[in-house]
Amino acid sequence: MKLTETFWQNIAPICNSILSHPFNQELISGALSREQFEFYIKQDALYLMDFAKALSLIAARSDGATRIIDFIKFAEGAIVAERGLHEFYLDFYGTTLDVSYAPACFTYTNYMLATASLRSYEEGIAALLPCFWIYREVGNFIFSKSSVLPSYNKNPYKRWIETYSSPEFSAVVDKMLAITDEVGSDATESTRRKMMEAFVYSSRLEWLFWEGAYRLESWKP
Repeated sequence: MKLTETFWQNIAPICNSILSHPFNQELISGALSREQFEFYIKQDALYLMDFAKALSLIAARSDGATRIIDFIKFAEGAIVAERGLHEFYLDFYGTTLDVSYAPACFTYTNYMLATASLRSYEEGIAALLPCFWIYREVGNFIFSKSSVLPSYNKNPYKRWIETYSSPEFSAVVDKMLAITDEVGSDATESTRRKMMEAFVYSSRLEWLFWEGAYRLESWKP
């Protein structure tokens, strides 16, 4: 069994909680409120920049031109492709990125950056994997449920759904999975356990990100 397959077995309950979360269930029909999605898209735009920085840190720690280029391309793709999605919705809503980090976004981005900087190279990669992999699972799940509805073409979140269920995004995820398995195959058993821990932490933070957007969370006090 591949290392990433054991990863997924360990987060299956977390992923199921993400798929069944009201935020994603309401994306299927388009019933999610504009306020909740706008909150999410702004927090995701903040997250994106730090995600790209974390990928760049892993690129800088990589050995060999091929691996360096892989992570630089991941960072570039996150900024170019996903930032375009954010800008589409900000323009659509007639708003700007006028917020600061909410608790879940702050926690997640700082965890990624700290892990990519201060923990092992292998742990850094594992901590970044859920953002790729879980988003593909969410995108494919929502597309499978949403695209068969008569109202699909009027779903205000159609562009978001099709971005994360696209073959292009899936190919990027496959590349990241292959890299993780390759890196893990050369790691010690202790390092693989730490990779698992990092992967699970980030997966839990993925759930927290959806939850925070649905609740329109704020700092207290």
